[in-house]
Amino acid sequence: MSRRGWLLFAAMCLLWGIPYLMIKVAVAGVSVPVLVFARTGIAALLLLPLAVRPGALATLRAHWRPLLAFAALEIIGPWWLLSDAERHLSSGMTGLLIAAVPIIGVLAARLFGDTTRLGPVRWAGLGLGMAGVLLLAAPHLSGGAAWPVVELLLVAVGYATAPVIAANKLAGVPNLLITASCLSLAALVYAGPAIATWPAELPSTQVLLALGGLAVVCTALAFVLFFELIREVGAPRAMVFTYVNPAVAVAAGVLLLGEPLTALVIVAFVLILAGSVLATARQREKIPAAVVAQPCPAAD
Repeated sequence: MSRRGWLLFAAMCLLWGIPYLMIKVAVAGVSVPVLVFARTGIAALLLLPLAVRPGALATLRAHWRPLLAFAALEIIGPWWLLSDAERHLSSGMTGLLIAAVPIIGVLAARLFGDTTRLGPVRWAGLGLGMAGVLLLAAPHLSGGAAWPVVELLLVAVGYATAPVIAANKLAGVPNLLITASCLSLAALVYAGPAIATWPAELPSTQVLLALGGLAVVCTALAFVLFFELIREVGAPRAMVFTYVNPAVAVAAGVLLLGEPLTALVIVAFVLILAGSVLATARQREKIPAAVVAQPCPAAD
């Protein structure tokens, strides 16, 4: 891989590993609808001028149904659930649970008709990954604290399913147009709820910086760099950074927010990472360039 490829790869590891930290900071000062509206609205304003080209409107009209489904599963639903869950869970744990996306993606692909045989290695990966998720989630499944964990698992399902729609139904639509149009739609959906829950006073500087970082750096800039990374190294190699994001999320939470780094977190991280690598090892070359998802994601 070229030096430029490595730089883009390192940037994506960081940019889609730190949104969990910024979300944790932002939800302390604004409502979830305001957070999602600010993130999607600002990013859409930045990306639309880059995405709009002659014929773009006709392309959107021709693909509005899969675009709507993709937006719902990738942004509109997940970003609300993710932000709401972080009101109760640490940013590091959030990043680790979202790391189950590749594992769920294997199962989602089979539900959509993928007949690729799952050999012993991939079955072992699925088992290890799910064991890591259960280990991490188990302490939160009692005493009425289960809902945030369920929210994150729903996010993971959305993130895993949306790329299948993109690959099967949106392959002819430019990546940047998909992203900008879906962000714009999400901003419209959340405009009303955001206005209804707008803060009475200006949030703290820390919260404002977190909102700005989420919108400008972790969303708009991250998607532009993601597409550049795909062009530089190809989609299969570009997607490898998703295995590094959980480590970045945990490290950021520990170093900057003082979140605990327990043995349970470490073991769960190893299980989920190993499971993701094994479960997807033989299908990476099948990931199409049209896929624009993985949280930020972040994704998330």
